[in-house]
Amino acid sequence: MFFEKADRIKGFSSAVFSEMEKAKYAAMERGIEVINLGIGSPDLPPAPHIRKRLQEAVADPNNYGYAILGFPELHEALADWYRNRFGVELDPKTEVLDLMGSQDGLAHISLAVINPGDTVLVPDPGYPIYSAGPLFAGAELYRYPLLEENNYLPVLEEFEPSLLKRAKMIIINYPNNPLAATAPLEFFSRLVELAYQYNFLICHDVAYCELAFDGYRPPSLLQVDGAKEVAVEFSSLSKTYNMAGCRLGFVSGNPQVIAALAEVKSYLDYGVFKPIQYAGITALTGPQEYVRETVLTYQRRRDVLVEGLNSIGWKLEKPKATMFVWAPVPGEYTSSDFATTLLAKTGVVVLPGNGFGENGEGYVRIGLVQDEEQLKEAVARIAESGLF
Repeated sequence: MFFEKADRIKGFSSAVFSEMEKAKYAAMERGIEVINLGIGSPDLPPAPHIRKRLQEAVADPNNYGYAILGFPELHEALADWYRNRFGVELDPKTEVLDLMGSQDGLAHISLAVINPGDTVLVPDPGYPIYSAGPLFAGAELYRYPLLEENNYLPVLEEFEPSLLKRAKMIIINYPNNPLAATAPLEFFSRLVELAYQYNFLICHDVAYCELAFDGYRPPSLLQVDGAKEVAVEFSSLSKTYNMAGCRLGFVSGNPQVIAALAEVKSYLDYGVFKPIQYAGITALTGPQEYVRETVLTYQRRRDVLVEGLNSIGWKLEKPKATMFVWAPVPGEYTSSDFATTLLAKTGVVVLPGNGFGENGEGYVRIGLVQDEEQLKEAVARIAESGLF
């Protein structure tokens, strides 16, 4: 018997990424030792004190019932973290909601606030869930371009008033995946002004705010006066604390929007596994030295990769944040052709930029997700490939 998938998900999965997966496994079957710089998941473990608390909580037989609601202590821990990190005051009862990773919230926020036919502004290039979530809700998408000549920021002055009048929501992400771009607080301030003027919701993904280098400290959108009235911000423990598989994230900001998302989620899940919540509390309230060590690890990797590639003729700028490098492809290659050729010649996996949107064509995303020796090996293989 044959069942056809629903129209709403046709075309959601990226053929570009699927083809890269096939090419990777084909290379491995040919005996090529693959260096995978295409994934976006940390290769480092959580700090020992976080793992210890998780182990203790898993061993407690009382922690296996439905969680339903997040622990008040968890929400208080996040509110304290925001206060300490950004100077932002949050009501832990109404302005914070725990999530099964920030992607959980980004996937479902549209179901809470978007009706079929509403217009949602999404970045191009952008992380795929930014488009998939609104499409699940029946939204009409306007894909705003993020271009190198504009420092990968949307040019707000170029948004037509007619577009902003019909917009129900805009999704932004800084520090950015896949672009590794950053945004100044002044940009957020101007966007908040427009949200007040035209009555739309801002959703900001700030998952990479702690993976920043050379002393740079990314701001929070919620630092802007009045932002909590028009915005929500999604944060995650995945990258900051290397807890990607634990699936714990948060949304903070407008209480009405958060309440609507909580209502949607009440039909979809039974809360975050209690041991993970305990581990999250420990991560947020415990010593932060391990976070600083993680940042320095990624910074060293960035330097090894970018300086190494620059030395062989692949000219790149050092990103100020994230675990990615956004790199232009050489010559006449398309993104997909270059990524496929690079894999075939070197065994190094990168992701084609056009998998993140039309404006990603001409670039590839490289993940800083292997240790320094592996990155040096990747540079050496690329140097020997004849591609540069």
